[in-house]
Amino acid sequence: MIDDETRYRAVDSRDSRFDGVFFTAVRTTGIYCRPSCPAVTPKRVNCTFYPTAAAAQGAGYRACRRCRPDSVPGSPEWNHRADLVGRAVRLIGDGVVDREGVAGLAERLGYSARQLQRQLTAELGAGPLALARAQRAQTARLLLQTTELPVTEIAFAAGFASVRQFNDTVREVYDRTPTALRAETAGRRTRPATAGTLALRLAYRGALDSDHLLDFLALRAVPGVEEVVPGGRPGVRTYRRTLALPYGHAVAEVDGLAAADPPTRGWLDCRLALTDLRDLTTAVHRLRALFDLDADPDAVDEQLGADALLGAAVRARPGVRSPGHVDPHELAVRAVLGQQVTVAAARTLAGRLAERYGAALPAPGGGLRLLFPTAAALAGAEDGDLAMPAARRRALRGLCAALADGTVRLDGGVDREEASAALLALPGIGPWTVGYLRMRALGDPDVLLPGDAGVRHGLQRLGLTGDAAAATAAARPWSPWRSYAVHRLWLASAAPGPAAPVAAGPAPVGAVPAAAGPLAPEVAR
Repeated sequence: MIDDETRYRAVDSRDSRFDGVFFTAVRTTGIYCRPSCPAVTPKRVNCTFYPTAAAAQGAGYRACRRCRPDSVPGSPEWNHRADLVGRAVRLIGDGVVDREGVAGLAERLGYSARQLQRQLTAELGAGPLALARAQRAQTARLLLQTTELPVTEIAFAAGFASVRQFNDTVREVYDRTPTALRAETAGRRTRPATAGTLALRLAYRGALDSDHLLDFLALRAVPGVEEVVPGGRPGVRTYRRTLALPYGHAVAEVDGLAAADPPTRGWLDCRLALTDLRDLTTAVHRLRALFDLDADPDAVDEQLGADALLGAAVRARPGVRSPGHVDPHELAVRAVLGQQVTVAAARTLAGRLAERYGAALPAPGGGLRLLFPTAAALAGAEDGDLAMPAARRRALRGLCAALADGTVRLDGGVDREEASAALLALPGIGPWTVGYLRMRALGDPDVLLPGDAGVRHGLQRLGLTGDAAAATAAARPWSPWRSYAVHRLWLASAAPGPAAPVAAGPAPVGAVPAAAGPLAPEVAR
């Protein structure tokens, strides 16, 4: 928790680490800004601080046209918190209020709409409708300033119920009509975007190690569904994948950083080809989760960097993120496919299932041809398509059936403890699989996988024994960032040099033992 005096010092020093964490409203100008706004620092007496852009807008302030406070990274607090408010903010970010209303949001969370309104307003200064409205306004500005779509189409694509509501909101939030807002960037658009195709920037704070992210994703890329390819600039790699979204599908491309780009550049270039523009907010939200762009790497690296075991690696390679995923059901299937096999074997099997049960894209592009199969489709997969032991086939089918009928939920609004218990109740799902899904599907920043072979190898590379007890003891100072420490250990396990032997013994249920072959000691995650 930070007080107002600390917030003002952050504003006075234009500290970008606090962008998205709070917003500064200036009474004399009627605008609100991000902490790093380059404008002249206002007097302390004229400043009021709000936890969200929606709260500032609700108090009558408009967004600063210089620092664009609506486009900052999301607060890492809402990204990682497991309580009602954190879960609600994640679902609102995924567009649930626009699709299902406040009643649908409340039902997903297991609370009444009145309780939800009260808790969000008390902590964020705005209720679910106001938070969704602020998000719609930001989406509208993005579409106005990056496409040539008619204003009426943009209104409904951004989630507004009417053109009048769209016009009123844009004027209130930006002090501009939609036409004037679009005119601000008319000279900077190098080419008009076609309907459904958008070029945008995904903002992040602090340092970002994009090589780690792209290496991680490339190793696990399912053929036909995702790929990492050379980008449009020298030294840049691009991650591409298909997305199944509420109103249609999309193809997303996200560029990593070039060697000449500073890791603190602040954004990743992204392109989205959408079959329905109403999916824009959801697609952006899921890509941000995949790349962990709302994290606070300074807080993570400060704690892990002070550790005797990990400190040198953290200082040598700052900004390592903990990747999430765009589809928790897909990730759950792939986690079971990866039990006790290599990454390459799991990827090959996932590709075969995608070919057999995934929907084909109407217009394939590059190596992308398929959407990953739904859980319902895989629940009835034939034995001949599941090249795995019978026990794991039963585990996969049981998991897919539970996901399809809602017995197990893995969306951003689920309680992590309840989801973990529901997963463990399924046959063939053990602690490793549950921990992995908590880390990637549910965004838990504090997961340790003590039975994981890569974790054991990483600890041995750093001079410790590789048993679970040693891992648990070593990890105590890493909390609440143990998920990030796991990625550090995986990096250590894959570093060049001879690997220390891992102690023999049975792997825990759901764990992945070390794999023989060229990818060892990397294992299927």
